[in-house]
Amino acid sequence: MNIREIVESYKDEIIEKTRELVSYESVQSPSEKNYPFGKTVADCLHSALNMCDEYGFKTVNLDNYVGYAEIGEGKKLIGVLGHLDVVPLGTGWTHDPLGGEIVDGVMYGRGTSDDKGPVVCAMVALKIVKELRPELNKRIRLIMGCNEETGSRCLKYYVDKEGHIDYGFTPDGPFPGCFGEKGHLRLKIVGKTKLVRFVAGVAANVVPNCCEFEVEKNSFDENKFAEYLKSQDIRFEKTVNEVNGNWIYKVFGVAAHASLPELGKNAISYAMMALETAGYEDELVHFYASCIGLTTDGSLFGCACHDEYGALTFNVGIADTYEPGTVYFIVDSRFPVSMKSSKVCDLIVTGEVNSNVRVEILHRSEPLFFEPTSPLVTMLKEAYQEVTGTNDEPVTMGGGTYAQGIHNCIAFGGEFPGIDVHMHDADEFIRVDHMLLQTEIYVNALLKLLDYEG
Repeated sequence: MNIREIVESYKDEIIEKTRELVSYESVQSPSEKNYPFGKTVADCLHSALNMCDEYGFKTVNLDNYVGYAEIGEGKKLIGVLGHLDVVPLGTGWTHDPLGGEIVDGVMYGRGTSDDKGPVVCAMVALKIVKELRPELNKRIRLIMGCNEETGSRCLKYYVDKEGHIDYGFTPDGPFPGCFGEKGHLRLKIVGKTKLVRFVAGVAANVVPNCCEFEVEKNSFDENKFAEYLKSQDIRFEKTVNEVNGNWIYKVFGVAAHASLPELGKNAISYAMMALETAGYEDELVHFYASCIGLTTDGSLFGCACHDEYGALTFNVGIADTYEPGTVYFIVDSRFPVSMKSSKVCDLIVTGEVNSNVRVEILHRSEPLFFEPTSPLVTMLKEAYQEVTGTNDEPVTMGGGTYAQGIHNCIAFGGEFPGIDVHMHDADEFIRVDHMLLQTEIYVNALLKLLDYEG
């Protein structure tokens, strides 16, 4: 059999293993004894390691931070880095987010594409490589982390314990490879307000698709509020607090990954703009409308910038009420691959912006960049092109991956060009035929890395 036929013989295993991992709601939860990211994430890791044990791989669990499975012998280490944690399920699903249901050749569920499905594809690719080459001249290690979505402390723990890899990839980005990842800023905006309550978002790196707020009754023009949202094709619901008569509104947007905020509709932003349009007199609302509005490029905030590979993105992902009279927002921003964080931070006014609003920088990290003609990028690109028969070229992206935390690694699949898999959104999915294609690509890529003499 050729490689494609071998991969086809694993179709049912790929489906069932992915479905098994998707069944775990592996969202990071509070740390408890022996479970740094919560027990459910650890259970998902145990399941993945058991799968690798059954394949005859050497497996190691590093204290439920991260685990790995290894084949081969030798000094050189090829790394394949995936993650088993997921963003919160959110709302709006038409399929069971933990069910792995397949409809018309498409599997639905949280983690199907980010990143459990690709982890399974890589796992099976290792198995096939082991079959094709029983005597390997290098080690190949599938590294599976547990908090990539919430800070990647798992990868830092791995590097501290095991060191870096010689070269490899993370199946957590676009095909045919990503030679640049934008830098990352996390901001906090705190403001005094008359809003009784304002809550939205499941994670900073997700465009929020729902926002709920409470205000005193008759504090703005209801007709203008409704007309604005209708004009923007935004749905909302209104109820009344039975205790005090306050108005309670829910505003519904469209979720998306924070690295591509223009693909979503930010419920926070539409709620704020509707309040401003409806005449709600509040300094925080005025600030938001004038300094953020509906923009996703930081232009109203004064930090818009770009290079030849892309522009800064700006997503207000979380909103919550500290205490009566105070609301905060968490902003996820990605900046161009050729820029330094210090330059971007210089564009942002921090501290007391005015008497009502304070801005602070919570986190910043530098971009990742490889020359597009570098050996690693070239080998992986060729592995993809040979299998798919296309001339697609590597790209840069706004999403941040494990490649930023370990040496000589780039993101490589499993997103195929032109396919929106609803990552971080309701009805996240992966096509079954793409899982098979992805597995074949990874087999080809690993064979090339095994033969690389660099």
